Amino acid sequence: MPLNGISSGLIRIDEIIEPVILNKKILENMENSRRSFLRKAALGTLAAVSIPEIISAAAPKKGLKKIQLLRDQTILFQGDSITDAGRNKAENAGYNNPGALGSGYAMLTAAMLMEEYAGLNLKIYNKGISGNKVYQLAERWDKDCLELKPDVLSILIGVNDFWHKLNGNYNGTIEIYRNDFIALLDRTVKALPNIKLVICEPFAVPGVKAVDEKWFPEFYEYQKAAREIAEKFGALFVPFQKAYDEAVKVAPASYWTGDGVHASLAGAQLMAEAWSDATGLGE
Repeated sequence: MPLNGISSGLIRIDEIIEPVILNKKILENMENSRRSFLRKAALGTLAAVSIPEIISAAAPKKGLKKIQLLRDQTILFQGDSITDAGRNKAENAGYNNPGALGSGYAMLTAAMLMEEYAGLNLKIYNKGISGNKVYQLAERWDKDCLELKPDVLSILIGVNDFWHKLNGNYNGTIEIYRNDFIALLDRTVKALPNIKLVICEPFAVPGVKAVDEKWFPEFYEYQKAAREIAEKFGALFVPFQKAYDEAVKVAPASYWTGDGVHASLAGAQLMAEAWSDATGLGE
């Protein structure tokens, strides 16, 4: 019925508002769907970047010599707490033992080698000790290296040679690190002339707890020294710093390391794959 003489043919206001509200909701849903799609696509892109792809980006592009393993050979991992990784240090812990290999990159690398080269009857040891610097490796070298007669020797050392200077517990220098390392390797190749050496780059991931601006640029000198020593002895070089630099582009630094120095589970796998790639033993 007309209201106050106004024609009933006029459009009611609710007939205009309801379609507008409906259209607005449709547009909002479309925008939310678009944002959800973009977010999922972005996350999917990150998830699609695997550790092997990170390692590929970190690896040198030029061809390098690789290690060839033979039957009954012995592989030894040496270093500090990063290599130690809570290993069982009992005298009878032996080799190829999960407890004796620790819970870090050495154990993960050993597991890969034992699976990949199951027919070679390899013996794999981890003799890393937490807190060690180069001179402390030298103090135990006869027992923890030379007497084991490794065919492949992997050494990751250097972070404590620098880090312990920051808390006043050590007064070493880059010259001491370099000279001690060279003397250790001279001693090693003299005793074991056919040994294959793998020198791992000491690394530090900035912005995670222990690693702050006080580390740089001085720590770079220790990395440079390790690289030059590897070249001097014809050793393979594992670029751990580059691997971590690439990894933090994919996930936060704290995902890969709890304190900037010690690897998380993901960081340990990253290191194992970097080691395998640099030596050619993961192919």
